[in-house]
Amino acid sequence: MPNRFYPGDLLDSAYQIEYKHLYDEGYRGIIFDIDNTLVPHGAPADERACGLFVRLRELGFSCVLLSNNKEPRVKLFADAVGARYIHKAGKPKSAGYERAMALMGTDRTNTLFVGDQIFTDIYGANRAGIRTILVRPIHPKEEIQIVLKRYLERIVLFFYRCSQKGKKGKAGEKKR
Repeated sequence: MPNRFYPGDLLDSAYQIEYKHLYDEGYRGIIFDIDNTLVPHGAPADERACGLFVRLRELGFSCVLLSNNKEPRVKLFADAVGARYIHKAGKPKSAGYERAMALMGTDRTNTLFVGDQIFTDIYGANRAGIRTILVRPIHPKEEIQIVLKRYLERIVLFFYRCSQKGKKGKAGEKKR
């Protein structure tokens, strides 16, 4: 059984994901975290974020923003990018992820989650059975409770990377 804290994929940025490829694979819904995933913590939606959501709609994706933040923060961002949202989501509980899928009309097999935190974003999406993509935080300035969790995340990521190297080594071995 895979570690519930491990992401399905680890990438540098939500803006570097090959969304067209994922759509071609059959994915139809994407759940996004906001802060430090799409913009720095507390920042408004910028041109890059707005452009991403335009592109995702053009590809045919349905998107929902899933945040533990209060409604004024989440609604302002969602209105700017043209996405539905769930505020005070209670991540890492799976209920918010399930509500997001219901809003999009998707299920576990065709939904992705993109976020920057292991112990809320990735753990919650894994619990809900959704494919996860962990991205590096956009900006190093964060609230103290998140800074402390980042130290623990480094340990998880160390073991995640070790497990990935082991898989690559086994897959690349020649049969005798």
